[in-house]
Amino acid sequence: MDFSKITAALKLLGKAELGAPLVIVIILAMIMLPLPAFLLDLLFTFNIAFSLIILLVVVYTLKPLEFSAFPTVILLATLLRLALNVASTRIVLLKGHDGGDAAGKVIEAFGAFVIGGNFAVGLVVFTILTVINFMVVTKGAGRVAEVGARFTLDAMPGKQMAIDADLNAGLITQDEARLRRAEVATEADFYGSMDGASKFIRGDAIAGIIILFVNMVGGLAIGVAQHGLGFAEAGEIYVLLTIGDGLVAQIPSLLLATASALVVTKVGSNGQNIGQQVSMQLFENPKALMITAGVIGALGIIPGMPNLVFILLASALAGSGYWINKRHKEVGTVNISQPLELSHAAPEIRELGWDDVMPVDIVGLEVGYRLIPLVDKNQGGQLMTRIKGVRKKLSQELGFLIPSVHIRDNLDLSPTAYRISLMGVTVGESEIMPEMEMAINPGRVFGMLQGKSCQDPAFGLDAVWIEPNQKDHAQTLGYTVVDPGTVVATHLSYLLQAHAHELFGYEDAQKILENLAKSAPKLVEDLVPKTLPLGLVVKVLQNLLQERVPIRDMRSIAETLAEYGVKSQDPDILTSAVRSSLGRLIIHEISGIQNELPVITLDYELEQLLLKSLQTAGENGAGIEPGLTEQMYKSLQESTQKMEMEGQAAVLLVSSYVRPWLARFVRHSISGLHVLAYNEIPADRQIKVVSTVGRRT
Repeated sequence: MDFSKITAALKLLGKAELGAPLVIVIILAMIMLPLPAFLLDLLFTFNIAFSLIILLVVVYTLKPLEFSAFPTVILLATLLRLALNVASTRIVLLKGHDGGDAAGKVIEAFGAFVIGGNFAVGLVVFTILTVINFMVVTKGAGRVAEVGARFTLDAMPGKQMAIDADLNAGLITQDEARLRRAEVATEADFYGSMDGASKFIRGDAIAGIIILFVNMVGGLAIGVAQHGLGFAEAGEIYVLLTIGDGLVAQIPSLLLATASALVVTKVGSNGQNIGQQVSMQLFENPKALMITAGVIGALGIIPGMPNLVFILLASALAGSGYWINKRHKEVGTVNISQPLELSHAAPEIRELGWDDVMPVDIVGLEVGYRLIPLVDKNQGGQLMTRIKGVRKKLSQELGFLIPSVHIRDNLDLSPTAYRISLMGVTVGESEIMPEMEMAINPGRVFGMLQGKSCQDPAFGLDAVWIEPNQKDHAQTLGYTVVDPGTVVATHLSYLLQAHAHELFGYEDAQKILENLAKSAPKLVEDLVPKTLPLGLVVKVLQNLLQERVPIRDMRSIAETLAEYGVKSQDPDILTSAVRSSLGRLIIHEISGIQNELPVITLDYELEQLLLKSLQTAGENGAGIEPGLTEQMYKSLQESTQKMEMEGQAAVLLVSSYVRPWLARFVRHSISGLHVLAYNEIPADRQIKVVSTVGRRT
């Protein structure tokens, strides 16, 4: 005999990928082939143990997605139980007349011991178990699974928008966003599968009832007609065996239905399984235990009641409530291990020095005392991690290192307020609700929410503070729901990007040039200080950042400055030259890879009038008529709004001489309008004029 081939075959069967096909083959064999009584006992015992394992795994699972194979497991367990029903029916009907243990010890035990050998009692117990399983657990779990699947699918767009918002704010990376999107899709698939899997359990419960009555009628007919038994004797044998068989099948079915109900009714986890959640939320309120103890104790002193039982239970509840209340007080007590020693000696007064002059924080974040948990890692705060993500994302996008954010508490602020400062000057502040979440209206929603109305501090969008349990409903209606930490981080990101030119200084420029010198040493050597002083380079880079142009491509910037620096030392002229060399980057930041660029232009007569006024009065535009300025502003604002409503980026295309003044003119009043010069458009991009602003527009 070739033992090596047998060993190889056993190893092949032991592989995990053959597990499911092997189970299906075993189920088919149970249906088609007669099984001995001992093997049937073993399979019935395994069925009960398997259902119990599934229930316990569900109890100790923190999130439903950790047991994503549950719908498939339900199907396999249901098929196994139905196959056992077929196998047990065959052996009961074939060998039931030989005695109670002919169909196996397990069926005999459930028919004789569990129900006391009384088939009337067994029928009642089986009916009660079936009603509990079918009408209560299975029906309720099926309804919850159906509603959960519907709401999960409806909430998918809102969850995807929230992931995109976190990604754009720099709170998560591309890989984290990909994982979260996959988790959202898996969650929708899981609840959809659970909606279908609940039908398996429901069908199993119905099948158990039908199988019971078919077996009873078939057993009576076979016992009387084929084996010549009396009706009473046949009923005693076959009805008891049939009820025992039904009970053996209904108990695993009830366990599986309970596991299914636990999965679909589980709300949140917070790192806790079901047992921990129940104990923490149900038995951690001493008032509830004390009041219950009082009510039970009052019932216990009523004459005729089982006084001892009621008094014992009331005493146990009162003791538990007292112990829990005492433990809460001990946790809330602050112990001072070392008392403060007061010294009566006069403090030594030292001379002031430069160390007493504290430098201002480049970027500062002050929070009220109720927001401290958001920044305290020991209390689970994630705000500092998100701020690091914001700094990393902006540093990569803009091309220089964003300074660290100094965070401190400020008791002068409102408890729920925060304040953002640059160079010691406040540039933004707002209030948030730390225990709630902000539902932001992105412009199109399908319903209203109950909560406290507010505005998103970063972009001024209408929003509502809602309870965390309303999050899924809000996302279903189209709202973008973010937590308080994300609100602060997004506001900070917006302000850092708007004031990037103020954060950029000499040290940053020097560091950028040192990094560039590693790959292009001759270029840096000829640029600073031979061609341009460092201060002029800093001014040009600040001008670019102020106009939202990244300085990532430092090589192109340095080459342009080296070329034009010998001709002019004017920072505005140099900035225009650099913008022209970065035209492809600027256009890509505005419209992506689209070949056609929709633009707004100025009427030739108006542009010539602006050109003459600027040449006469200088770049401050003092020679332009106020009425013309106001009319031009209104026209530009209307054209910008029209393009944004059509989903297009608003671009104003003018001559290079007029562009700097117009860019300053619309910078703070028309935030969505990009002002470009003709020489900044790459040769491979096509221009489409969508509107023209004239003197009489």
